[in-house]
Amino acid sequence: MDVLNAAGKQMAALRTNIVTGAECGDKQPYVLIDSEPMQALAEPGAADHNVPRYVFEGRGDVTAAVASPPTVASYGITMMPEETGPLSCPMFQLFLWPPSGALFGQAYDPAKNTTPGDPGLPYLEKAKLYATTAEYQDVRKMITSLRPAGTAASEPAK
Repeated sequence: MDVLNAAGKQMAALRTNIVTGAECGDKQPYVLIDSEPMQALAEPGAADHNVPRYVFEGRGDVTAAVASPPTVASYGITMMPEETGPLSCPMFQLFLWPPSGALFGQAYDPAKNTTPGDPGLPYLEKAKLYATTAEYQDVRKMITSLRPAGTAASEPAK
């Protein structure tokens, strides 16, 4: 499922039946812009897994003008533990969703995501500014409202 804004720009994508699991390759500079645990998505009986959480995070060169691997920012749901230092494994924004896994999020793109400030700012600085917008708050609220079918929202979306 693709989520579009009023102008028809894709703001997020939900993909299911994705195999989860990742290995940490080379660590990269890490920027956490936003994070919120999503207890409602915790799999019953999966105590050995981290509780899914919503994140808006970036990796790579903080001075880069544009997104170009390994410099990227993305918002979505992850099961990875929150990073504690300045370096991180590559992004892994997947979570358990029966029968396997899912992805619900989007890479930040200044051409699609309405971003205030000087267009000449470095890419990851633009991502931080995007997090201050009403558009971002709407996307965040939509993603964090995800619940398994047949369950009531036990926690209000922000």
